[in-house]
Amino acid sequence: MPDAIAIRGVTKKFGPKVAVDHLDLTVPEGSLYGFIGPNGAGKSTTIRMVMSIFFPDQGEISVLGKRSAVESKDRIGYLPEERGLYRKMKVGAFLRYMARLKGVDGAGLDTKVREWLGRVGLGDVYRKKCQELSKGMQQKVQFLSAIMHEPDLIILDEPFSGLDPVNSRLLRELIHEQHEKGRTVIFSTHVMAHAETICDHVVMINRGKKVLDMTIEELRSQHDPRTIIVEPMDHGLDGAALERLSGVRRVRREGEGFEAALADGADPAEVMRRVFDLAPLRRLERKRVSLEDVFISIVLGQGSGTDDGGEEALRASLKEGAAAEEAGKGGVTA
Repeated sequence: MPDAIAIRGVTKKFGPKVAVDHLDLTVPEGSLYGFIGPNGAGKSTTIRMVMSIFFPDQGEISVLGKRSAVESKDRIGYLPEERGLYRKMKVGAFLRYMARLKGVDGAGLDTKVREWLGRVGLGDVYRKKCQELSKGMQQKVQFLSAIMHEPDLIILDEPFSGLDPVNSRLLRELIHEQHEKGRTVIFSTHVMAHAETICDHVVMINRGKKVLDMTIEELRSQHDPRTIIVEPMDHGLDGAALERLSGVRRVRREGEGFEAALADGADPAEVMRRVFDLAPLRRLERKRVSLEDVFISIVLGQGSGTDDGGEEALRASLKEGAAAEEAGKGGVTA
């Protein structure tokens, strides 16, 4: 399968700061990739170099088989981290204008714009000025401007910023819809749960360096925590009883239940059968590794971040952006 994007040995500095450090990455056509990592990791800088907004100090980037995004601009849809709506322009006129810039014929365009606005719950904003919309509404309008021309490559930088849970779900559905049509989708986020629920492949970046590049399936296979989650129906089961089971190495209390770490060589299915026989259960399942846990494990294993307080500082860094996003959701409407 040909590559939608190929990055080879790319480095970008801003003064003494190295934003991207000798990055190698290929994104196959038709894939759904997530760029993840804390704020300031180099994700947005990488995307801007792919889009030819910045140029690398060294290395090469090809986009859709061309030497730069400039040569393939009409085949790319881009949602930047900094929003670029023309604030005094009416929504319908803005979307028609952006579509025409990407080569969309005017015939039937107005109908298409109205249909898309209806799909994202904005059927009544066609004649409103962009500046009259809430942050969440503006985000959806700009997303539409990135996909109206049916691009081969869609690049979304922090696309969920400003969206409430309902609209975040809507955007996830639209991203999957674009991917199912065969389009390559790349999006950057500091909220790792978004990538975990959407992507089939993740690239983790920390301090300008790529620290992980694999499919979600590979990640879960290679980083299996070998832990089962047990939530009893009542108080008839305690941790000591779980810890006495063959195949269980350690048990700790977690919320309304327990997490049981398995001994080396223990068969998870067999241990779960033994647990099931102990008491009525509300929940019994294998624990899945989180992207945040994998990221922290990799970064600390490389000796990076320990000067800043180790695991606690890394988790705080990852949550800081998510908390700021939550704080910015006040007043978001459909």
